[in-house]
Amino acid sequence: MVNYIHKGDIPEDLTFSNSIAVDTETTGLKINRDRLCLLQLSNGNGDSHIVQFINTYEAPRLRAVLEDSAIIKIFHFARFDLGVILKYLNISCSSVYCTKIASKLSRTNTDRHGLKDLCRDLLSVELSKYYQSSDWASLELSKEQIEYAASDVLYLHAIKKKLDEMLKREKRMHLADACFNFLPHQAMLDVSGWEDENIFSH
Repeated sequence: MVNYIHKGDIPEDLTFSNSIAVDTETTGLKINRDRLCLLQLSNGNGDSHIVQFINTYEAPRLRAVLEDSAIIKIFHFARFDLGVILKYLNISCSSVYCTKIASKLSRTNTDRHGLKDLCRDLLSVELSKYYQSSDWASLELSKEQIEYAASDVLYLHAIKKKLDEMLKREKRMHLADACFNFLPHQAMLDVSGWEDENIFSH
């Protein structure tokens, strides 16, 4: 397993197949207040590619990958990541999959749908969240921060496979697909000011 750090964009010779795991690290949890610091990618082979943003968000090669509808983008809690990507990279991702939504639709025997829960329950992997709230805006990332950021994408392909089996078994894949298709629109709502309001409520 290798964790690659890239400054500002992915390299020209880096290519991905038909699916990638994606995550972001920010200075906080408010899309319209807090800054995008890192974006992590993995094609499921055990390696991660971490893009660190310093002064610019141009990243043309990264943006092209995220906009490619032929590549499935696997997130955990995609709503937040998609909002941050839309706000800072100015793109709307297509072909999105969210393991948190898939878990809520298929694992109705529990209310624990965090990434740590999914890693433990589905893969028997204990994931540490100790560095979750560390300073992601730091110019020099520690070894521990890099390993933590990588861990957020390294298991998503395996989790997706398990959840897909459960969704199909419970005949809820069509519901999951409908939710996934709406997520880019939800990100637009969040960035436009409806982040804390459920427009479907009474």
